[in-house]
Amino acid sequence: MNIISAREAAKKWGISQRRVAVLCAENRIPGAAIVGNSWVIPADAAKPIDERSNRIEKAEKNAGPFVKWAGGKGQLIREIEQYYPFGDGKIKKYAEPFVGGGAVLFDILDKYDLDEVYISDINAELINAYIKIRDNADEIINLLYRYQNEYIPLETDERKIYYMSKRDRFNELKINGDTAENAEKAALMIFLNKTCFNGLYRVNRKGLFNVPMGAYKNPLICDENNLRAVSDRLKNVEIVCGDYSKSESFIDKNTFVYFDPPYRPLTGTASFTAYTENLFDDERQIELARFVEAMNKKGAKIVVSNSDPKNSSTDDNFFDELYKDHHIKRVQATRMINCNSELRGKLSELLISNF
Repeated sequence: MNIISAREAAKKWGISQRRVAVLCAENRIPGAAIVGNSWVIPADAAKPIDERSNRIEKAEKNAGPFVKWAGGKGQLIREIEQYYPFGDGKIKKYAEPFVGGGAVLFDILDKYDLDEVYISDINAELINAYIKIRDNADEIINLLYRYQNEYIPLETDERKIYYMSKRDRFNELKINGDTAENAEKAALMIFLNKTCFNGLYRVNRKGLFNVPMGAYKNPLICDENNLRAVSDRLKNVEIVCGDYSKSESFIDKNTFVYFDPPYRPLTGTASFTAYTENLFDDERQIELARFVEAMNKKGAKIVVSNSDPKNSSTDDNFFDELYKDHHIKRVQATRMINCNSELRGKLSELLISNF
């Protein structure tokens, strides 16, 4: 039997040698075998049909967050949905000015057909990913499949080298601001989120992503079904990069607004808040409360979430005083993204509403 090497097969079929190795490992090339440390393939073997080409033209599943995000509200959806004011048909607009992972956003988009939806975030890379998934899902999916097929077969040391090369490339694109590379930057952000330590997004003082590689054995880097569902739901959503104040012109008496700002640290020494280059200290929490009051006067229905200072000190009434004219509910949540292991686990969080 005539045989060829994986490199020769890659050239013959127009794919990467690494992709050929993956196909061999998946037993998708009849007669392929390992000789020494390399794959050999029957010379007359046909190129396997790429299962990735069986695309789902329209999403048939509910959409969910496409990245793991600190403070994600997936586990609190059942609590938050009790505030949804869409039942009477009067509230037909939704705004989420700190969108993050978008758990509440996608829950609402799956359940309701609204006239207008507005989302924003100050994290430029996150917003870029939302826009590119909405406008060009195919390119993002193709890039993620490539990263997945290149990364998964590697041993740990090789993965670290690969991960660092992608992290360096992401930071290069982040700094140079070349809009022509926005699809690549979005795909890299998702790749890093799926493979980095604990799914964190953290930057240093220079604004560079600096999270090390995680220890996931088989991360799902490309969740195509969810990405297509997300793209479908975002088609008519206004997506803005900027702080919450930009939502003012959108919000009116027909709007439900959910504010999920960076949480106030639970301790005086907690400093892990650098999910963007901008910190959200107590003064900014106070400024947000003033903005919430201004939107309240417009007649909007509003819910705000935040950490509960009483987890650390029963005498800390910061939010109780800041939102004393609103309804404050304490709910339980499990938080696993925190550099301090003592601050992981069941904690009380606040849901503040004006109705």
